[in-house]
Amino acid sequence: MAPSFDNETSLFNFVVRDGYGVKGIVDSGISTVPRAYIQPPAEQINKSNATICEIPPIDLSELDGPDHDRVVDQIVRAAETLGFFQVVNHGVPIELLESLKLTAHNFFGLPAERKAVYRKEVSPSPLVKYGTSFVPEKERALEWKDYISMAYTNDDEALQQWPVECRDDALQYLKTSHRMVTKLLEALMGNLGVELDDSKIGALIGKKMVNMNFYPTCPSPELTVGVGRHSDMGTLTILLQDGIGGLYVKVPEDADMENKGEWVEIPPIPGALVINVGDMLQVWSNGRYKSAEHRVRTTSTKSRVSIPIFVSPQATQKIAPFPQVVEKDGVARYKEFVFSDYMNSFFGNAHDGKKSLEIYIYGIWRCEGGWAVVSGGDVRRWCQAVAVMGSELVAAARDLKKFDLLISDDEARSEERLIFSSLTMKQDLKKG
Repeated sequence: MAPSFDNETSLFNFVVRDGYGVKGIVDSGISTVPRAYIQPPAEQINKSNATICEIPPIDLSELDGPDHDRVVDQIVRAAETLGFFQVVNHGVPIELLESLKLTAHNFFGLPAERKAVYRKEVSPSPLVKYGTSFVPEKERALEWKDYISMAYTNDDEALQQWPVECRDDALQYLKTSHRMVTKLLEALMGNLGVELDDSKIGALIGKKMVNMNFYPTCPSPELTVGVGRHSDMGTLTILLQDGIGGLYVKVPEDADMENKGEWVEIPPIPGALVINVGDMLQVWSNGRYKSAEHRVRTTSTKSRVSIPIFVSPQATQKIAPFPQVVEKDGVARYKEFVFSDYMNSFFGNAHDGKKSLEIYIYGIWRCEGGWAVVSGGDVRRWCQAVAVMGSELVAAARDLKKFDLLISDDEARSEERLIFSSLTMKQDLKKG
């Protein structure tokens, strides 16, 4: 018997700890959204306010013909503006994509106890995790989503440890998409002047994971979100969405396209895959490629599934803008960090836009006496002291190219170096 969903502790135990998920709530016959899932008004998605992204899909088969350069330009242009694009003729069999959607529905249609064995606390494999929402322990409002996550190490372990109900299709999806991912990276890295060999590919996409996401029907979609505002943490994401739709992307403020700062919907295209830039690719490209915020709306008509592949560096990988790009840009817009540190922040907090990446961005602060350039983490630390002097943030990382002075992290931590006189700043700029 389902508990009272008015009691948030009882609901949390039912959904998270007992493994029933959002589907368990829906299967109980609810007619209203439980309070724990009602998002603040600022986070709710108004479908009528969003426009449809009408950018046509990119035909990847043309990379192997006389139109190669034109297709590369399309890929680069998409990565530099919205950070999202769709591809067709990608090499993943269409019949496999259709089978994947059916497999996802079948898995989430299993009895709760069959799925709950893969909860993080009890899963028989460190490669497999079944869960709901994102970080339910830290969320003000829960997300209307259940998921199964399958990390890849090698074929044998995947076949032995991934759930038998979905392992074959999921593994085939991962393997048949590899050539497409390599082609996309060749285009994107070539534009940056970075030569792509086997060792570089391993550094960029050494970690792979397949998820299956399930968004049950919702009695009031306007009150909930399937996934909250976030950008993906890795290098690239390859997403299969079904025909229902509900994926919304925020056009970056500095994008060279219309609807800056607005949300646009990525419409489902039969046979297409959605590609989006991850935070690590944004850092490696020194901000040229955009890892855009995105979110997912729920629906009242039919349960929705999506199946993403996340490709990322290994946890121990050091991340920093490529030297070739820094040399061209004249400045590094991100400080170096270890990917595991970023992951700890990303998975340790509720979705909140691009907060996990912000602490690694260099920023410029204008003070009464001049300028100070510090990294994102130090900006937060010194915010109060700088604000006392009537200061304001006048340039984000994308504007650093206008300036030639950048102090190190150690220098930024020294209080006497936080403020520069106007004269000193001007002299340093002239030297640059």
